[in-house]
Amino acid sequence: MTQNLITSLEKFEPFNEQETKDKELILSLLQSEENIFLRSNLTAHMTSSAWVVNKKRDKVLMAYHNIYDTWAWLGGHADGEKDLLTVALKEVQEESSLTDIRPVSTDIFSVEVLTVDGHIKKGEYVSSHLHLNITYLIEADETQLIQIKADENSQIGWFLLDDGVQASNEKWFRDNVYSKLNQKLRLQKTEA
Repeated sequence: MTQNLITSLEKFEPFNEQETKDKELILSLLQSEENIFLRSNLTAHMTSSAWVVNKKRDKVLMAYHNIYDTWAWLGGHADGEKDLLTVALKEVQEESSLTDIRPVSTDIFSVEVLTVDGHIKKGEYVSSHLHLNITYLIEADETQLIQIKADENSQIGWFLLDDGVQASNEKWFRDNVYSKLNQKLRLQKTEA
């Protein structure tokens, strides 16, 4: 299954220099690191995120994450699962309670190497490390009931695309991740 991800990454066309560099690093670490799909790799491990949009693709679903104290996309750790689309879909369901969701495509939407500062989780200190993140574009029905996952987020809601970006108080994510995801989404809409 790791080979499937490597093949998908090799086919992935980077959008910008960040994706080009991060794709190279993720591919290198996938081929060289042990336990890359487990949190027991304390240096770097695989994660998957979802840019969850409504059917009109003019809104994005964001959650107010407790650890990071900001509005953010949905996603999480692979925890041994090597099919990262499965991880993204599972995380959306767990973090929002949405059930009517579907991938817009099974292709990778975006890649990011994310730095995670040391923090306390469930009463334990987690050292700084890297998340080797694969993002998928997921569509959901915005009329469905959404609910928080209290141990992870305190609010969840739909935002107009640019408002979702501005809701985050993490400048690097606003400028380099969420804005990029919206740019890619808008390009996709104009090409359709």
